[in-house]
Amino acid sequence: MSGSSPGARLQQLFEGRRLTPTQRRIAHSMVRRAGDAPFLSSVELAELAGVSQPSVTRFAVALGFDGYPALRKHLREVAPAGSVAEGGEDACNEYQQAVLGEIENLRHLAELLADPGPVERAGRLLAASRPLLVLGLRAASSQARGFGYFAAKVHPDVRVLDEGGSMLHDRIDAARRAGASALICFALPRHPREVVDALAYARDQGLAVVSVADSAFAPVAAHSDVLIPAAVGTGLAFDTACAPMLLGRVLLEAMCDALPDAQARLESFDAGAVARGLFVE
Repeated sequence: MSGSSPGARLQQLFEGRRLTPTQRRIAHSMVRRAGDAPFLSSVELAELAGVSQPSVTRFAVALGFDGYPALRKHLREVAPAGSVAEGGEDACNEYQQAVLGEIENLRHLAELLADPGPVERAGRLLAASRPLLVLGLRAASSQARGFGYFAAKVHPDVRVLDEGGSMLHDRIDAARRAGASALICFALPRHPREVVDALAYARDQGLAVVSVADSAFAPVAAHSDVLIPAAVGTGLAFDTACAPMLLGRVLLEAMCDALPDAQARLESFDAGAVARGLFVE
């Protein structure tokens, strides 16, 4: 554990814990500030996560420590020397800090992908589903549409679910009757209740669920067969989602690897695009 990144160590500490939504929020905040986490006071962590100071104490107890000081002591003991930034980021303006935060999110994602097993399993599940459902509502709708746009070039039947409402379960039912075996969900904060309900329903209907979420502790985790976390940036007024977008492209690549005719479909699309003059060179 000592050889991994601060973010990876924190993820390992939190994995398998039954945390409340408030505690998941604290955990997510610590992962985002992994290098600083061992040196934050309980008040500072509470402000960072937007919770009360007693919530931070209860969070530490839920992890098996006597209190927050014991948790912080543990984090300091496992933190390698030099893991804390030396103030360079403080000299940056808020826009630069937002970019640097996204770079750190991408770095965490790269470390996570050192084990390609979950992505490869997800790729096989998605490739085998006919049709393939792609779910993403509200903030995640653009992620779902982007994935669906590219997936349709290599997969014979892709159905994007980017609007909620009473028809959502009907569309899941229709896809299941048509032979669907899997659904990929993009789940970003703030998490719509409809997404959680839709995933629970999809699994009840026998669909395997692959989720891209901002955290391993996201509400969709309980209804996912494969969940791969990719943190969002929170340095601006509205969250940024570079890591979830890149993870979506990685999953597309894994799906292509599992589709024997993916290359032929791409070549056919390119030939048709040239014949139609679809793009300007």
